Amino acid sequence: MARTPDGPPPQPTVQRLRIRYAKRGRLRFSSHRDFQRALERALRRADVPIAYSAGFTPHPKVSYANAAPTGAASEAEYLEIGLAEMCDPERLRLALDESLPPGLDILQVVEASGLALAERLQASQWLIEMPGVEPAVADEAAQAFLAAPAVEVSRMTKSGLRTFDARAAVLRLNPGRQELEGALTAAHPEPCAILDVVVRHVTPTVRPDDVLTGLCAVADLVPPMPVHLTRLAQGPLDPQTGDVGDPLSA
Repeated sequence: MARTPDGPPPQPTVQRLRIRYAKRGRLRFSSHRDFQRALERALRRADVPIAYSAGFTPHPKVSYANAAPTGAASEAEYLEIGLAEMCDPERLRLALDESLPPGLDILQVVEASGLALAERLQASQWLIEMPGVEPAVADEAAQAFLAAPAVEVSRMTKSGLRTFDARAAVLRLNPGRQELEGALTAAHPEPCAILDVVVRHVTPTVRPDDVLTGLCAVADLVPPMPVHLTRLAQGPLDPQTGDVGDPLSA
C-alpha cells in the first residue's frame, strides 16, 4: 500500500498566472538557478499565496520556460505560477517586483489562457552588439552565414559534446536597429556592429553564441572585445514575416 504524507492535502490551484520578467545590467550574469532562488524568496516576501505540489517534499507550483543563458540580458523571460487564492495580476506584479533586486524586473502578469506557455515560445529575437567590429565587416559575415547551406557548430551540453547545424534555425540575421546607434555610440566610442537575429526554437537549442561561432567558421569574424547579447522578444513565430509575437496575448 502506497504511503501518503501526514496532515491535510495541499490547497488546490485556483488561478494560474503568466509572468514576463527582465534580466538587466549586472544581473544578466545571474544563472537560472540564481533567479529561481531569488524568485522563491520574493514570493515569500510579497506574501504570494503560491500553490504547492502534493507528496512528501512539496514544491511551489512554478514553471519556467526557455531561460536565457547566463551572461545574456533579456527583456523577454517567462514563467507561470499556480496560486491557492485569487489575486489581482497587477497588484501581484507590483509586490513581486518590489521584492526582487533591481535588474530582475517583473514587467507583466496576466491570467494564463490558451496554449501551454512552452508551446507559445516558438522563436526568439536577439540583439548582438559587437564592440570593436566595423558594421560593414559584420554585415559581410552575416551574408556569408545566410548564404551557407549549413553551418555546423559544436557545444558541450548535458549529454556531452554536440555538433549541429546552426544555420537551419536562423530565420533572420540583419544589421541592427538604427534607433540604437546613438546609445551604442555613447557606450562604445569604438566601432560597434549590431546584428538583429531571429532564431527558431529547435533541439538542441541554437543560442546567439552558436551564431557567433558560426560567423567565425564562415567568415573568420572574431570580435576583439566581449560581445553583449540581449533577448528582445520570445514568443509565437509569424511564418510570413519572421517576426516574434507576444506569448501573453489572448
